Amino acid sequence: MPHTRDFGTIKSTADFARYVGLARTTVSRVLNGHPGVKRSTIDRVNRALEQTGFTPNAFAVGLRGKGAAVIGICMENLLTPPMVSKLALLQQRLRARGFTCLIEVLAPGESRKVVQHFQAMQASAVVFIGHFVPAELAQRIAELRRHRIAHVLIDQANIQGANSVSFDRAGAMHLVMNHLMDLGHRSFGLLGMSHSEQQTRDRLRGIHEALAARGLDPATHTRSFDQLVPRENDFAYGRSLAQAFARLDPPPTAFVGVNDEVAIGAMLALEEMGLRVPDDISVTGFNNQEICLMTSPNVTSVDQHVGSTIEIALELLGEQLKHQSEQPVVRMIKPTMIARQSSGPAPKRTGSAISSKSRA
Repeated sequence: MPHTRDFGTIKSTADFARYVGLARTTVSRVLNGHPGVKRSTIDRVNRALEQTGFTPNAFAVGLRGKGAAVIGICMENLLTPPMVSKLALLQQRLRARGFTCLIEVLAPGESRKVVQHFQAMQASAVVFIGHFVPAELAQRIAELRRHRIAHVLIDQANIQGANSVSFDRAGAMHLVMNHLMDLGHRSFGLLGMSHSEQQTRDRLRGIHEALAARGLDPATHTRSFDQLVPRENDFAYGRSLAQAFARLDPPPTAFVGVNDEVAIGAMLALEEMGLRVPDDISVTGFNNQEICLMTSPNVTSVDQHVGSTIEIALELLGEQLKHQSEQPVVRMIKPTMIARQSSGPAPKRTGSAISSKSRA
């Protein structure tokens, strides 16, 4: 092995292999931890790594026809805790499998440019987390399939030709509404359920289906003041919505929150007005975050099963990297509702009793 060299000229595994004086395939086998390499060879490569400071990049695994060990991840926002959890867990599990992640948080309409960037970086696969414009996403999936690049959608289904794993939000709301209706509730305040995002529309559809299955008209048995309250901070949003509902005579007997933050904000407002949860009004959330256990009462919520979602997404990626199927694979995660102290039997009260109490 040469003792002097301008190490700045070592830019690739091929350059490093020439410096070490070994075949590139041998060096790559050492770098990737393949079995069957002599101990002396491993030591020789490791000494050279220490001496030169060379860092093999993700493309070093491109041996025997394998693709680059890079996964591109597309997201449209990082605004919610579940989205952050999914990204963090996916990146952690991919790194443990030897992949490098390229993460892009993009605005609507930028997906083509981002996917082209991933292709230029020789990404083995592209993962989309969250909801994107369906027509735009369908185009990206078609392009990836043409180039035989693996892909998975996390959270968005019903895209032609796409491999996806998504959460059954409509089914989740069936569980919540049936739970509340079994407790005798027939009047519901919907907190944050009228916004345009697909995941919110899915929840609202589940609410309407559950009511209709019990012979209840959604227009009669639900109310919403979403359009009257600006949504900036979700805790404040839930608080303001609860205050708006308290002016009704009678107000609903149960609040159904779009997420845990909105539900907890509503609970704080009810407490400020002298109302008890669940004795006067029941409250449910969505996402089953740790904060649900830090309130009194604890919050009834829906668990998205983030861990299971990511594990299934990794399974789909692994299968595609071995052999890309012509038939897309679609998986749906079943919801679980965690019943806690914030939901209880519907109160037996007159319409005016709670209204006068809330204004006291």
